[in-house]
Amino acid sequence: MNWLASLFGRGARLDAAQQARLDAWRALPAADLKLPIDAARYVVVDVESSGLDLNRDKLIAIGAIAIRDGRIDLADGLEIVLQQDKVSGKDNILIHGIGGEAQRAGVPPVEALLSFLEYLGKDPLIAFHVVFDNTMISKTLRKYLGLRFNHPWADLAFLTPELCPGANRQLRALDDWMGYFNIGNYARHSALADAVSTAELMLALRPLLAGRNAECFRAFQGIEQERRMRTFGLPYA
Repeated sequence: MNWLASLFGRGARLDAAQQARLDAWRALPAADLKLPIDAARYVVVDVESSGLDLNRDKLIAIGAIAIRDGRIDLADGLEIVLQQDKVSGKDNILIHGIGGEAQRAGVPPVEALLSFLEYLGKDPLIAFHVVFDNTMISKTLRKYLGLRFNHPWADLAFLTPELCPGANRQLRALDDWMGYFNIGNYARHSALADAVSTAELMLALRPLLAGRNAECFRAFQGIEQERRMRTFGLPYA
C-alpha cells in the first residue's frame, strides 16, 4: 500500500456484511444541530491510547455516554477496547489500566469501529481536547474502514473557559474544571469514566449557555470556535 492509499484508507478490506453496516451508517440523515439541548442527543466521548504521539500511537479504547434530552443517559453508553497486535508499554498501562491480556482480547478493530459508528449515529460529539480524540478516532477509522470522518464536534476545553471568564486562568485540564464544578470521577483515566465526567461538565455549563442564548449545539459550538479562532487563528488546532 502506498502512502496515498494509507492516507485515504483505500487499503481497507471489509466483508459484505461489514460494508453493508458502514453503508447504512453513511446513509443516516445528518443531525439537526439547531435542536435545543432538551430535544437533542449528544455523544460525549473519551479515548485511551498507547501514548500521546498523534502520528505514532494507537487507539486502545473508546468510552462514550449520551446526553439525551438534557440529561445524562447512563443506559446509553459504550465502552470498547480495540484488539491490539502489540501491547502498549507498562507505563502506559499504569495510566489507563487496560492490561496486556485485555488489549490482546479486545474487539477486532473493524467490528469495534462499526459498533462505535452504529452507537453514535450522526449525533454530534463532545469531548475535552477534541484534537486528540478526533485524531485518534479519525485515523483509526480511515485505516480500518476507509472512512474519512468529518463529524461535528464541540470542545469543552475551549467552551468552558470562555463561559467562565472569572475563573483562575490556571484552570486548563479536565481535572481542574472537575474540581471547579465539584464533579467526581469513579475511575479517572478510564475512557468511559472520563466521558461521564465530561458529560457532567457539559451539563454544569447549561446555566451559562442559557445566559448566552446558546442552547443548541450549533450555538455553543460557535462560541467554542470563536475562542479557538482567537487563540490559534484557526477553527481547528
